[in-house]
Amino acid sequence: MLRINELKLPLDHPDHALRDAILTRLGIGGADLVDFNVYKRSYDARKKAAIVLIYAIDVEVRNEQAVLARLKGDQYVGPSPDTGYKFVDAPRPPAGTPRPIVVGTGPCGLFVALILAQMGLNPLVLERGKVVRERTVDTFGFWRKRKLNTESNVQFGEGGAGTFSDGKLYSQIKDPKHYGRKVLTEFVKSGAPEEIMYVSKPHIGTFRLVKMVEQMRAEILSLGGEIRFETRVDDIRISETDGVRQVRGVVLASGEEIATNHLVMAVGHSARDTFQMLYDRGVYVEAKPFSIGFRVEHPQSLIDVCRFGPNAGNKILGAADYKIVHHASNGRSVYSFCMCPGGTVVAASSEEGRVVTNGMSQYSRNERNANSAIVVGITPEDYPGHPLAGIAFQRELESRAFLLGGSTYDAPGQLMGDFVRGVPSREFGSVIPSFKPAVHLTDLAPSLPEYAITALREAFVAFDKQIKGYYKEDAVLTGVETRTSSPIRIKRRDDDLQSLNTRGLFPAGEGAGYAGGIMSAAVDGIRVAEAVAMAMGVPVPALQD
Repeated sequence: MLRINELKLPLDHPDHALRDAILTRLGIGGADLVDFNVYKRSYDARKKAAIVLIYAIDVEVRNEQAVLARLKGDQYVGPSPDTGYKFVDAPRPPAGTPRPIVVGTGPCGLFVALILAQMGLNPLVLERGKVVRERTVDTFGFWRKRKLNTESNVQFGEGGAGTFSDGKLYSQIKDPKHYGRKVLTEFVKSGAPEEIMYVSKPHIGTFRLVKMVEQMRAEILSLGGEIRFETRVDDIRISETDGVRQVRGVVLASGEEIATNHLVMAVGHSARDTFQMLYDRGVYVEAKPFSIGFRVEHPQSLIDVCRFGPNAGNKILGAADYKIVHHASNGRSVYSFCMCPGGTVVAASSEEGRVVTNGMSQYSRNERNANSAIVVGITPEDYPGHPLAGIAFQRELESRAFLLGGSTYDAPGQLMGDFVRGVPSREFGSVIPSFKPAVHLTDLAPSLPEYAITALREAFVAFDKQIKGYYKEDAVLTGVETRTSSPIRIKRRDDDLQSLNTRGLFPAGEGAGYAGGIMSAAVDGIRVAEAVAMAMGVPVPALQD
């Protein structure tokens, strides 16, 4: 197969134009073209009236070597790379080796378990929350009736936090081994639309994610894995011999102990009690940067026109997204995060007496509003003193939001114009917020530190130069966004992905500070699964009395 990159065609080109362009680009006749398929399709919308589609095409031709020789030196034509997944060549575990345990069923934990199961290593998966459909009932119950289940919500349960999101399946991580292709392939096999294999910014949406998660669970079970729901890990067992710490097992909330020498912690960014437990057990943990801010809602139609001009509404383009950044005069960076076209702002609390926002959308992205987190970057210098100080900082902000919202799990909100001027909002304008249970209009200034409020006020005005109309007087800000990423990193070695100071412990995914989103978390899960498989082939020293 040959790969043609940077093949450009008009947005509304006829179907035959792609085949014609391939023939022209390769300088061959129709009889020499055996087959072709789209590997990637993106677009260039810098000229709104003349948007261009950009293709990467895999092509099968007659006399391939002759074509390659003739086009030698053409940077956009060459052999198609092999993107198929190859299982790591791991030695089989010694007889009697306890099975690996995976804690968490978010994207990372699911892919750790799936790869281990596909390798015949029979993982045991432990999830504190419920199966995805029961979890969905609990989550919608919170949104509609303000009844929070602290073990079953947007953060905890089968599928992880990514289940209630936009379902974005793209990332900026380096992926030389094409693990992302393995992730997309497994998603399609589990029911995702095939277009995620080639569109430039694939997404799925919550309802489709629910079905996919169920299918992935079924495959793990069919391959010999075991999954236990409503099973919280409250402690881990660690032995120490000659200064070497080794995982020996886990202790469940029920008191049951399960032995293992290989423990994957893929717990997500909100398992604060688990972070505390690991720290108390001497596992090396350090504070890391994250971001804080608000969710911002505009009419989706405004964003569509700003991004696509006369091509707004085109089916191929879909609902427009945006990515913006501003470097404020006080030295803080303000940027968009987890933008959800045609979506809703959702209540993402996992602890009582605290309010947190997130964004979510369905595959169709056809809701009235666009929303995005607009956040300010912060570092451990802003919350000094302890590796877990970022958690305390998050909790403080979330508690403030709870009080500002009326202490009913309503979220505090403010119109953009009022926020910039520093006056409380009294009534909504043309933009009706999507957050449920409800948005309580107030003054958001007390919800975040002064440096963040100052930077955000400056940024909202500045963003209007990047997206004309972004500074909209009655756009709605909803507070607070604090779970942009984990506030800690459970550091691991680069060579075998095990904890810096605890053998057999594999910190993984977003909660451990090694991912940020569905795709990067899933890719990290594959890497960790391979590391576990390699480690299981090495005998672990016997436990000494």
